[in-house]
Amino acid sequence: MYVLNFYSPVFIDQLKRGRKTATIRLGDKSAKYRKGQVVLVTVGFQHSPREKIFEAVIDQVDVKRVAELSPRDIEHDNPEFRRLDETIHFLEQIYGRSVARDDTVTIVRFSAVVERPTDIADRLRPEAPSQN
Repeated sequence: MYVLNFYSPVFIDQLKRGRKTATIRLGDKSAKYRKGQVVLVTVGFQHSPREKIFEAVIDQVDVKRVAELSPRDIEHDNPEFRRLDETIHFLEQIYGRSVARDDTVTIVRFSAVVERPTDIADRLRPEAPSQN
C-alpha cells in the first residue's frame, strides 16, 4: 500500500474535517498515484513516527504546470489559500528550493474511506424502506 504523507501537523484537523481533499506535489507523480488506488493518509516527518489519519481512495490525478493551477486546485490542497503565490511560497518551504511557474506539479485528489457512512448505514437498517 502506498502512503500519502503530510509533514505539517497543521493538516491533521483539515484532513479529519474533510477540508483538505487534495495535495499538490512537485514533479510528475502519476506513476506513483493512480485513480482508484487506496492509500494510507499519514502525518509526520521522515524517519519519525507518523500518525495514521485514514485510508483514502485516489479520485483523480492531474499533472500540470504550476501556472495552470486553478483556484479550486489551490483551495482543495489548502483551504486557507486562495492565490497562486501562496501555494508557490508553501511549496518552496516544503521542498526547500525555489518553485517556478513552469515547474510540473501533480494534483492528487482523494476521498477518505469510512467504515460505514451514515447514509448507507441508514439505508441498510432492516426497518428502512426498500427500493425496487
